[in-house]
This record gives sequence, structure tokens and C-alpha cells, in this order.
Amino acid sequence: MEPAAAGNGSSAGGQAAGGAQRWEEAKTFYDSLTPKKKPKPPKPENAITIAVSSRALFRMEEEQKIYTEQGVEAYVKYQLDHENEPFLPGAAFPFVKALEAVNTQLRELYPDSEELFDIVLMTNNHAQVGVRLINSINHHNLFIERFCMTGGNSPICYLKAYHTNLYLSSDAEKVSGAIEEGIAAATMFSPSKDVKVSENQLRVAFDGDAVLFSDESEQIVKAHGLDMFFEHEKAYENKPLAQGPLKGFLESLGKLQKKFYSKGLRLECPIRTYLVTARSAASSGARALKTLRSWGLETDEALFLAGAPKGPLLEKIHPHIFFDDQMFHVEGAKESGTIAAHVPYGVAQKHRRMVQEKQTKNSK
Repeated sequence: MEPAAAGNGSSAGGQAAGGAQRWEEAKTFYDSLTPKKKPKPPKPENAITIAVSSRALFRMEEEQKIYTEQGVEAYVKYQLDHENEPFLPGAAFPFVKALEAVNTQLRELYPDSEELFDIVLMTNNHAQVGVRLINSINHHNLFIERFCMTGGNSPICYLKAYHTNLYLSSDAEKVSGAIEEGIAAATMFSPSKDVKVSENQLRVAFDGDAVLFSDESEQIVKAHGLDMFFEHEKAYENKPLAQGPLKGFLESLGKLQKKFYSKGLRLECPIRTYLVTARSAASSGARALKTLRSWGLETDEALFLAGAPKGPLLEKIHPHIFFDDQMFHVEGAKESGTIAAHVPYGVAQKHRRMVQEKQTKNSK
């Protein structure tokens, strides 16, 4: 009888162990269904706010085609019929993911600080489309809590109310409107080929003139040529250039970088900035660097190309975003597989519009 009793005890123990294992498996399963607790978003006045349009964040070419060819009602119906199908990542997606990666590290170092990036989805979509956008954001595990859906109206008038530091869109007209309102903005373009970007370090590349700096020097190039430009830059080497539309964003990045530096993490800083300029170092580079110094700013790297194409160099940097005011540099960046953003500011835009108007006139 004793062996039998021992056998029953062993069986009961096995059942208990099996039950515990099944419980753990069930708990793991249900935990995976439970939404993870998201961090509290920072107050807008303390954050660096990046407003991103839905067409910059996600691939919406098919939907845009329906809107253009069939109208808004067909567009909204299509979105409702497909609201459980998440959008694919768009041009601004890697940049947004990199911002969130920086936030994660900042929260670990400074748990109580609200000096963080805050992403706002800024779109003229109708509210009915909001469910698909929310589903897409949750599917891709993005932390975007603030939306502005304007139902067909331009969202530009809301940018200041949202404390926007940078506005990214695929709509050049809206970007120009934001620039005119004094808000840093750029039109996003997808690269012509896939490119890998860092998942651990945000990399931002800036052109100099008409992006970080004013277009003062470019005006001289357009009006008087390169020789006069070199003479001018030498004569005014110690006079800082006026600020351009993206100076404030570089300043914001610099403030966050210093939070890592103060923890002894300069070499491991998850933010890296680049000046990528067509200027020549010897002939006109000093004024650019001295201007940044006068502002109390710096970039981690300064690359003077003396008029050479920027694409091959950008291909080595792999930035999450590259800002330039000249479309031919943006096109070159795209061809090299770089996520590029056009800043419609300065004399280059007037020249570009004149060329476009001339081409239109000649085609009639």
C-alpha cells in the first residue's frame, strides 16, 4: 500500500507543477495582450515639439491617389474600410523612432525632467480617419498622444498653439506657410533606395546658408558670383551671420546633448549633428564656424565640400534627416539613399520659382 500512496503523492505533485506552469503560460499570454504602460507626455511648454504630417510619417500614396482622382468622400470611405490595416512607414518614420529612442535614454537619466521630444501628428485629415492613424501608431509602437486633425483645413494656424519647434510635411505649400509664420519647417522626401539608419543614435545633418544661417551670403553669390562671395566672406569673417530657419532646432538639439555631456556621456551621446555645406573651408568656412560659436552652438562634425556633391558623403553619415534649401542637393541626397528635407527659404527659392515660371511659359 505504501508504494501506491507514494505514487499518488508523486502524481499530485506533478499535477501541481503542471498547473503552475500552465498558469505562468496563461499569465504571459494575457500580459502580452495588455497594453504596456506608456510614459507620461511632457508639458508642451517644456518639450521640443516636432509636428509631423500623416503623409510624412506614413506611406499614403494609394490613399492620396484616391483623394485626388475620386474626391474626399471616396477617400474617407476607403480609410474606414481599411482602418484595421496599418500604414507602412513613411519618410519621417525613422526620424520619429530615433527621437523616441533619445527620449528613452533621457528618462532613464532624468526621470523627473520634461525636457524631451514630443511628437504631434498634424494632419488635415478628417476625424473619421483618426482610427486608422491611431491603429497604425499603436501597431508600430510609436508614442504619439497629441493629434491635430483639421478636417480639410490647413493645420498651419495651429502650429504655434501646439508650441511647435519643427514641422515636417510632404506638402510643400504648407511648409512654405509655416516658414512664413516663423516656424522651422521642411518638406520630406523619401530616398530612392532603402538605407539603414542607426537605431541607437539620432543623426541630423544641416546645410549652412539659408538653413542654419540666413541667405545673406547666397544673395551675393546669385548677384555677383563666387569671387565676390569669397571676398565678402573674408572681409566679414568676424561678423556673425544672421540666423536661418533651422537655427532654433539645432539649439534645441544642443541643449539635450549637454544633458548627456553632464553625465559624462559625450562619447556615448545618442544625438549627433553635422554641418554639411557647399562652402570651401579655407575661403569661407571660418565665418560659418565663428557664427555657430557666437551663438554658443556647435555641430559634432563640419564637412566643407567646396561645391562637390553632397550625396556620397551623406551616404557615409546615414542621417535620419538632412536639411537643405537647394532642391538639387535634396535630389542628390535622395539618390544616395538619404532621407532629405527641403527648407523653402531664401533667395534660392525665388530663383527656383523664376525658372519654373519660365518653363511653364515656354510650354504654353
